[in-house]
Amino acid sequence: MTHTDFPGTDFPAPDLYWFIPSGGDGRQLGQPSRPAHFQYLAQIAQAADTLGFDGVLLPTGGTNEDTVILASALSSLTRQLRFLVALRPGLFSPVLAARLTASLDRVTGGRVNLNIVSGSGNFDFEGLNLTQAERYALTNEWLGVFRDLLRGETVDHQGEHLQVHGGRSLLPPVQRPYPPIYFGGSSDPALEIAGEHVDVYLSWGERPAQVAEKFGRVRAEALKHGRTVRFGLRAHVIVRPTEEEAWAAADALIADISDEQIAQAHQAFLASGSEGQRRQSELNGGTRESLRVGKNLWAGVGLLRGGAGTAFVGSPENVAAALREYQAVGVETFILSGYPHLEEAYRVAELLFPVLGRPSPLLTPRGQQPLTHTSVPSPEPVSAEPIGRFRSI
Repeated sequence: MTHTDFPGTDFPAPDLYWFIPSGGDGRQLGQPSRPAHFQYLAQIAQAADTLGFDGVLLPTGGTNEDTVILASALSSLTRQLRFLVALRPGLFSPVLAARLTASLDRVTGGRVNLNIVSGSGNFDFEGLNLTQAERYALTNEWLGVFRDLLRGETVDHQGEHLQVHGGRSLLPPVQRPYPPIYFGGSSDPALEIAGEHVDVYLSWGERPAQVAEKFGRVRAEALKHGRTVRFGLRAHVIVRPTEEEAWAAADALIADISDEQIAQAHQAFLASGSEGQRRQSELNGGTRESLRVGKNLWAGVGLLRGGAGTAFVGSPENVAAALREYQAVGVETFILSGYPHLEEAYRVAELLFPVLGRPSPLLTPRGQQPLTHTSVPSPEPVSAEPIGRFRSI
């Protein structure tokens, strides 16, 4: 999607993705007050679609709904929205994954992005009992076979973890040679895989210098294979009309978390074996004492939530300035979220989109249509036509 530039800057408006909370949602961390009923997830997807977000991330693992099934269902309720769908190399063969991917891309009209998740620990691989090195070795093999299948090749592969003989995916995807492949990970094997196989490397929200260092290593790995890689960032956002309101909302998000909950979560995160999770936990230190890790970057989400643990917090202008810092080191796509996700999608579109130079189709009047509310006197004559007008009571 093409957007206009940031006002007064040389940066183009980035692609913005939202988040589908298929494991549950709520107004505070640790208190999921909204079950992940499909009707609610559909509301969020349709809001993101009509508000003008470029796509949505579907989370995987734990109690989240299966991403392929959910993307297929939500795609029929949306028009433009892209779906970043997780595939786990340890859970099914690359041949089956290629067939599912091609079908989903065809059903959605080419609105699929793929998020390859290597996971951390045996929980993510349902008891396959793989070490970190083995997980990434499997992922590397899997991606090589998977990409060849979607290119339309017949694959024979005899590897340490995978054996494929005469493998084919007969129906091609809409996007050629295949839907864009996203991937994240901070360990050395993850960076090597990103350079060899993926289209977009994703980082969680660390300080800009830390993100730039990882991007540089991925670029160097990609160069070894004659490739280039694009970059994205996954984080949360708390944007309000003023700085004071935004930071008050951040404090409220974690107000009811106990110190015992924080300590237990911190120990679990450190024991996960994930380098990316370790880096996120290092930012907050397992304490609520020093959570501002940048002018408008806050590490409070990671006190209790695994995975992406930082949030951009502030006024629209200051959050936009913070995004520009990451664009300066190569970020083209931001995958954002906020609690609760339905209301915060509207906040981001209403407050942040205009500052980013990207109008929202839902919130921008068509032609010279005035923005009016029928419960108060209108400064201009209002048509007597009743269609589409509702009176507030």
